[in-house]
Amino acid sequence: MDSSSESPRKPTLPPGAKAPTMPPGAKAPTLPPGARPPAGPPKPGASGDGAGAVSRQDFASDQDVRWCPGCGDYAILATVQRLMPELGIPRENIVFISGIGCSSRFPYYMNTYGMHTIHGRAPTIATGLKASRPELDIWVVTGDGDGLSIGGNHMIHLMRRNVNLQVLLFNNQIYGLTKGQYSPTSEAGKITKSSPYGAIDHPFNPIALVLGADASFVGRSMDRDPKHMKEMLKRAHGHRGASFLEIYQNCNIFNDGAFFQYTEKDTKPERAIFIEHGKPLVYSGGTKGLRLEGFHLETVDLDGGAWSASDCLVYDETSYELASIVGRLFRRDDMPQPFGVFYAKERTTYEDALHAQIAEIRGKAGKGRLEDLLHAGDTWEVA
Repeated sequence: MDSSSESPRKPTLPPGAKAPTMPPGAKAPTLPPGARPPAGPPKPGASGDGAGAVSRQDFASDQDVRWCPGCGDYAILATVQRLMPELGIPRENIVFISGIGCSSRFPYYMNTYGMHTIHGRAPTIATGLKASRPELDIWVVTGDGDGLSIGGNHMIHLMRRNVNLQVLLFNNQIYGLTKGQYSPTSEAGKITKSSPYGAIDHPFNPIALVLGADASFVGRSMDRDPKHMKEMLKRAHGHRGASFLEIYQNCNIFNDGAFFQYTEKDTKPERAIFIEHGKPLVYSGGTKGLRLEGFHLETVDLDGGAWSASDCLVYDETSYELASIVGRLFRRDDMPQPFGVFYAKERTTYEDALHAQIAEIRGKAGKGRLEDLLHAGDTWEVA
């Protein structure tokens, strides 16, 4: 696990208590080569306003950030680090888990616990950790290749199980770490090193994918709008259950400008719409809106006098049906791309159901012993 390079503070004992002693012949535990001891709590008054306050710097590790200059990952990292102090959670209770890819270097740069795992398996390791340590605040950081290709199966099961953690999927529509092959979210016709004549695969729509897997929180943001991204991160964290946040992230080396029509100030008003619970779907500075005609959305001109904001669809983030309709607005030239919370509705989490089941069985059968289990049933002696 990655953690702080800061030496942990020596624990203090209650009055009259004795320090624990090692059994005779036992050896003190040692750390694996290259491993560091876990971080202690931030020092009082180390940063921020007043004693005990923490800031972004307290969540930045001592590791050199090694992404390409100009990568959108920098903006996401900075926004997450700025958010952490506001959550009020001790660093020793926070864990970032990643798979393989550019985004998956994230745990190295967070001064918390973390694990850089294997390709596509971050959801499974995160599930195991949350099941055994439900009090921990767990974040899964993945990319469109890691999370939706080799990790696609694990992602959908994490969503349907509703494990109480946050998934941040950095979508740059390309394989960046392996130098520019097309990914599960690359558009059809994309010319890359692995598709020199144009990709023929139909791309994933991550929002529709996780909605189909019954995710209980689904949102989208972008690297070039840190204010909106921070709000979406806060919403995802505040949701009890599996929170999925797709973040459009520019890869300026292998797929520069893939999302500029949605993120740049000249085109953003016309091409992006920000959905908010209880508010009408309007965009382009309030001059355009979306209304529901049957099961289809259509754009209307709010300046011509024929339509007004009251004619537009008022969004309800608790409606799975509306989320499915709006989530299907995907790469359409005649429609804006939606950003915000598509769906948020709490239901029983995986770890709550798991521990309730364990408690029920223990109540009926008792706690049990491992030795009894090993000697239960049929046994054989091998000569």
